[in-house]
Amino acid sequence: MVCALGAAVCFGTATVLQAVATRAAGRGGGGDAALLLRALRQWRYVAGLALDGLGFLLQIVALRSIPIYAVGAALASSLAVTAVVAARLLRVRLTRSEWAAVAVVCGGLAMLGLASGAEGDRAGSTALKYVTLAAAVAVLLLALAGGRLPERGRSLTLGLGAGFGFGVVEVTVRLIDGMAPSALLTNPAAYALLLGGSAAFLLLTTALERGSVTAATAGMVMGETAGPALVGVIWLGDRTRGGMAWLAVLGFMVAVTGALLLARFGEAPAEEEPVRQASAEAV
Repeated sequence: MVCALGAAVCFGTATVLQAVATRAAGRGGGGDAALLLRALRQWRYVAGLALDGLGFLLQIVALRSIPIYAVGAALASSLAVTAVVAARLLRVRLTRSEWAAVAVVCGGLAMLGLASGAEGDRAGSTALKYVTLAAAVAVLLLALAGGRLPERGRSLTLGLGAGFGFGVVEVTVRLIDGMAPSALLTNPAAYALLLGGSAAFLLLTTALERGSVTAATAGMVMGETAGPALVGVIWLGDRTRGGMAWLAVLGFMVAVTGALLLARFGEAPAEEEPVRQASAEAV
């Protein structure tokens, strides 16, 4: 559980750093390529990428040691980390309800930590590996068609698709038995991991650029938690400690609900906003 929480801290902090850097880089004009090059010159953006990489490594370690449902809920809590970091670094004022949501997330994770058992001992069938590959292809097709979806409900749909893609990554990590090249090339789960992760990032980027951040993030949280948790329990043998299944279910629901209440922090607020608000108040 420690590695999963560490991954959440890395992802949540990276969101704030990259948002600040991207907004600062966006002042120079130009296309997406120029924006990326300017962002890469900023230490906050590079630091955010490094934290994302560290978070992914911690996520892999967590998925190989504790149930998927615990990892999914912990990763959803990265929104609480983003909210707290934004409040500290960007002087964003959190409302009482948002602080309460942060507390709800922490409470849910505490319950999960108490109830979670060891990682399931089932390796996963060949059929499941092909199912994850098919799901990854479906997510990729949705990503390619994302810009042509109807305006109504597009952000939620793209967010859900991104969540399913990240969920594919969570499941496939458990389905990859060895890292030898020969084993990876013949394992459908390895291709599912690459396709699902790439499509998820593309979908989330499109969702945040073209619609409601809150709706997209809420969809992503729902997509990356419930489905993988069920796969882990039903097909991979994830279990709870004896007699504590009810606490695990309650903790999972509480943590995810708290994360959904913080969905607006799926994209960190601009650094200039607090300054503008302070100037307006002074006037």
